[in-house]
Amino acid sequence: MKAFTKLLTPQEARDVYARAYAPSPLGTERVPLAQALRRVLAQEVRASTDLPAFDRSTVDGYAVRAEDTGRASSGTPLHLQVVGEVLMGEPVRFAVGAGQAARIPTGGMLPEGTDAVVMQEHTVRTDGTVSVERPVKVYENVLPRGADVRSGEVIVRPGRRLRPQDLGLLAGLDIPEVTVYRRPRVAIIVTGDELVPPGRSLRGSQIHDMNTYTLSGLIDESGGIAKPYGIVQDNLALLVERTKLAHRECEMVILAGGSSVGEKDVVADAIAAVGEPGIIVHGIAIRPGKPTILAVAGGKPVFGLPGNVVSAMVIFEQFVRSVLNAMAGLREPPRPGTTLRARLTRTVAIGDREDHIRVSLAERTGALWAAPLPGGSAILTSMVRADGLVTIPANTTLEEGTEVEVRLLG
Repeated sequence: MKAFTKLLTPQEARDVYARAYAPSPLGTERVPLAQALRRVLAQEVRASTDLPAFDRSTVDGYAVRAEDTGRASSGTPLHLQVVGEVLMGEPVRFAVGAGQAARIPTGGMLPEGTDAVVMQEHTVRTDGTVSVERPVKVYENVLPRGADVRSGEVIVRPGRRLRPQDLGLLAGLDIPEVTVYRRPRVAIIVTGDELVPPGRSLRGSQIHDMNTYTLSGLIDESGGIAKPYGIVQDNLALLVERTKLAHRECEMVILAGGSSVGEKDVVADAIAAVGEPGIIVHGIAIRPGKPTILAVAGGKPVFGLPGNVVSAMVIFEQFVRSVLNAMAGLREPPRPGTTLRARLTRTVAIGDREDHIRVSLAERTGALWAAPLPGGSAILTSMVRADGLVTIPANTTLEEGTEVEVRLLG
């Protein structure tokens, strides 16, 4: 298998692959709230109670009946009898009637009979009375019961990646655990005689493996669990054995390197040996990332990514992330702020393959500008220094100052 089939455009490749494989969530599990951060919710959650569950004071002061304070002023203060004090976390066992008030802290539960709170700064306390120096309206300085959430209201819907604020709200509603989708296990196999892991001294033309670490981060961001299977030399028998093991143990397999057509590029043959239907796409008219492989083996997605680290990252974003998101159950649309518009700082001319250029962003003269960064598909600093990527169609020239869409990098 030493020659590319006809190169497909990126969209053609997506369409062909979508007809061969439709990703879906893998199942669900219950997890404690403390372990649910960034997990994808699998079931709708409704509130079983109001939040807050009672009228609460938003200030330190005195709980009163608003109608009693209508004529209060600093010149003619209203004198109210203090009949009790609200203690945090304790039940309020008294009521407040006409001409009365109760001491209350911020967050305290309003006693029966009260509907407003006078701030402490607007009162003067004398023995068993309090002088109120300004009027308050009904529910002034009060967070009413159910102001945050009403009982029966939908709090979070399936397909949402849970954020810290979501967990806080669920905890406030006494929901200690949630049902989430299982995270897909994604095998990473890197290939190449020249690769050694970080921490080992280099000899001759050896280089350290970077793909395991960049891909692991991208997999985690996409809702998966990265499972590195190490470095495999350019040996077909060894690679087939390792790929079959990874395929048995994981829900997705990614091989990085060896997907081109060189003498030692054996990834295509290894993927073909794993299971049917095998390779769906081999070779895409995209830069960087031409020798990409999209495959399916035994109902599981298998991807052959280029060995150059920038190419692997770009191809992951273009073809792998969406599949992995769907397998993880994520159904949220892209959040606002993941793309923005900027003007190119120089003219860019693109050849016969769709290009994904790295850009840094800067603001000048009141506008946002995108500066294309130098560096080929093996120059990882071009990604480190980049703020985002710009997709430019094949056979296109964009002049300096042209407005483009920038996909922000995480």
